[in-house]
Amino acid sequence: MVTLTSAENALKSVYLNVLSEQLNINSNAFLSKINKTSKDVYGKEIIKLAPYGLNGGIGAGTETGELPKASGHNFLQFKTSLKNLYGTIAISDKALRASASNTGAFVNLLDDEMESLIKSSAFNLGRMIYGDGTGKVAIVASVPTADKIPVFDSVRNLVEGMKIDIYSGDTAVKTGLIITYVDRANKKITCNESLENVCSAGQVVYASGSKDNEITGIGRIFDKSANNKTLYGVDRTNYKWLYPYVENFTDATNITDTVIQTALNAIEEETGSQVDFIAMSNKVRNSYQTYLTSFRHNIDVTTLNGGYKAMTYAGIPIVFERFVEEGSMYLLNSADFNLHQLCDWEWITGENGNVLIPSATTPTYTATLVKYAELICDRPSAQGKISNLK
Repeated sequence: MVTLTSAENALKSVYLNVLSEQLNINSNAFLSKINKTSKDVYGKEIIKLAPYGLNGGIGAGTETGELPKASGHNFLQFKTSLKNLYGTIAISDKALRASASNTGAFVNLLDDEMESLIKSSAFNLGRMIYGDGTGKVAIVASVPTADKIPVFDSVRNLVEGMKIDIYSGDTAVKTGLIITYVDRANKKITCNESLENVCSAGQVVYASGSKDNEITGIGRIFDKSANNKTLYGVDRTNYKWLYPYVENFTDATNITDTVIQTALNAIEEETGSQVDFIAMSNKVRNSYQTYLTSFRHNIDVTTLNGGYKAMTYAGIPIVFERFVEEGSMYLLNSADFNLHQLCDWEWITGENGNVLIPSATTPTYTATLVKYAELICDRPSAQGKISNLK
């Protein structure tokens, strides 16, 4: 007979390892390449020494002349806080009791919950990897006078079932809205509450409860705006190598091998880094495939960790990522990234070690998966981005 105890044992001993592997390896192609480590984690913070430049004690001289003077390595201290990543499932008491005498039904119940958790977590992890750490998922571009329903700058980070908050600056306009439909053609959404006369142009949409709480994603590294000079606690004004390579074409430019190679050459010449991962928006990927086909180039395909299929350029995998801005591509060196974590994915437990926690207000049990982590890029200057491609 299935009991609450056996359900908890299954979550701890059977499902936890599967969930951890799915989220670390199979949720996102770039995340699967990033090293996960507990190194440099001190309490609630990450304090890391990032080397830059060369040792100054190297040189040539005469047979009897003075030896080069050692100057040691150059290090810069990164300091940032661990972010709190959560994933929660809920099982009703009724569903648990209904499957108590049927092991197969119980397994199906848990499998459905785990599949839903993996799908939701994978979406949000991928979004965070390419995000800027603020939790921003869209901006209100305009509000037509005809229907007063907001049009967003992009809906690539939005999906049905997602909870969102709308802010004007630091003031919440609406919180806890649930998206019921995404009109991707017109860049509009429908929620469980009407958005008519709610929004105004310039307001920002955040993943609910995530404002300024997410991991420092790739988007933050490439944010060169005046109000984002600080990265990992360091003022980038004084350390220009903390800024990555960026090519933003003035006029929309076709994606070609020459465009990619020019960026790769610049990154390698300036930093000595070898890019090992290219992420493109869907539009750019399609354009590149058309370019290859028009010149009768063979499209080489490789399989990445986690089973991802990707075409390649000079042996470098090219992956479509829905969270990459339209008309853009990232050229990244995964070896420069580390996901520093206090622990791997774990269940939050109650006082008695319980995983399934009864709700005080509803006849349900919830189980919450947690990881305390932060993404750090040791060499931002060795990463690249090309924008305004067609």
